[in-house]
Amino acid sequence: MTSQRFHVRLLVGAAILGSGAALTLPASSSTAATPTRPAATVPAPIDDTHTRPAQAGTVVSFRQVADLTAQQVTLELRGKIDSSQVRYGVTAYQIVYRTTNSAGEPTTASQLLVLPKTVGHRLPTVSWLHGTIAYRKDVASENPASDDRLAAYLFASTGRAVSAPDYVGLGAGEGFHPYGDPRATVAASVDGLRAARSFAHRNGRELERTVQVSGFSQGGPATMLVGRALQDEGADHYFRLGALAPVAGPFHLSVFEAAAADDKIAKSGLYLAYFATAWNKTYGLYSSPGEAFRAPYDQIVEGLFDGDHTTEQIADALPPASKDLFTEDFLDKIRTPSGTLKLRLNALDTTCDWKPNVPVSLFHAHGDQDVDDSHSGYCAQQLRGNGADYRLTDVGDFDHSDSVRQALPRIVRFFDETADAG
Repeated sequence: MTSQRFHVRLLVGAAILGSGAALTLPASSSTAATPTRPAATVPAPIDDTHTRPAQAGTVVSFRQVADLTAQQVTLELRGKIDSSQVRYGVTAYQIVYRTTNSAGEPTTASQLLVLPKTVGHRLPTVSWLHGTIAYRKDVASENPASDDRLAAYLFASTGRAVSAPDYVGLGAGEGFHPYGDPRATVAASVDGLRAARSFAHRNGRELERTVQVSGFSQGGPATMLVGRALQDEGADHYFRLGALAPVAGPFHLSVFEAAAADDKIAKSGLYLAYFATAWNKTYGLYSSPGEAFRAPYDQIVEGLFDGDHTTEQIADALPPASKDLFTEDFLDKIRTPSGTLKLRLNALDTTCDWKPNVPVSLFHAHGDQDVDDSHSGYCAQQLRGNGADYRLTDVGDFDHSDSVRQALPRIVRFFDETADAG
């Protein structure tokens, strides 16, 4: 990866682990966001719950985090993403809302909601799902320079409302981040859409029922999980799936983690450490850190992945290679998973194993050394086996972070086409 990429992303695992995961390093912002105002409470949202708890999606608080003209949006994107499609200014908010965690228990999460400065009352809606992030303040609602905020600006500047959930345990939400857990990922994303609809309604706007879903890296498998939940699982009474556009997702997580165990991926140890510590909290992979990690790292590794340590701090404290960080017995468990680990990995190996009834466009880069293009091919194979229609687009000889830069303008055009066709 180059030093000019969006964020330095440690990819940990496919859907869950980072369905393209992204441990991020902060980047500088070319245009400062407007000063934020104190958090304010808002009334309870429109209640359109179906299978979710009654309060899921209720807005708890909000604060404005940016107010940009179209020209300022262009300046934010300059040198990072093609800004030729920018048409409108945007206003962005951090929204804290009610959702559920990996155990189905009530909690709160935050998201970035970006609304375009258009005169239209009804807004097309996009759900943007981010990759793996270890430091809670590197998410879109907290970090003005994050790649995910720039992606949300781009979509919103074309006239769309954008819900970009931080996921459970990141941003201003409660608890720890159950890295890649399908249940928590879907809940935070769908409840984020509900909260976005409620907030927009109370500001005189209405979100259209059809949702176009896209995401990068970890957000790739998350895109497919959320799409299936909206189409096949009755995740929400109001919203309907409109299109899917995952980018560079690790759709074959068991293969990705096995490669990390064999040090076939750059910074394998750091990726696998995030995966191991998060999945141990969520599912239980080891009884004590000493079973998984070599001394002296067994004494510090879990504390480093608490959401409050930056990527730099984690990288400085741990060796980059799995062979130097993990016990051989634990690496063997990753290479040949069984029991709970095998079951949980299978859920993330099959995020594309269904038939979307909407247009699907998969994006990847043949130069990606983190999540290679075989993962998109694996997803395409599952879609094809279910009789789904899809596109598979190679954006070129780009690294992982640059793949999303190249894909985003194409996704805007794809969403325009699917909306026109509908």
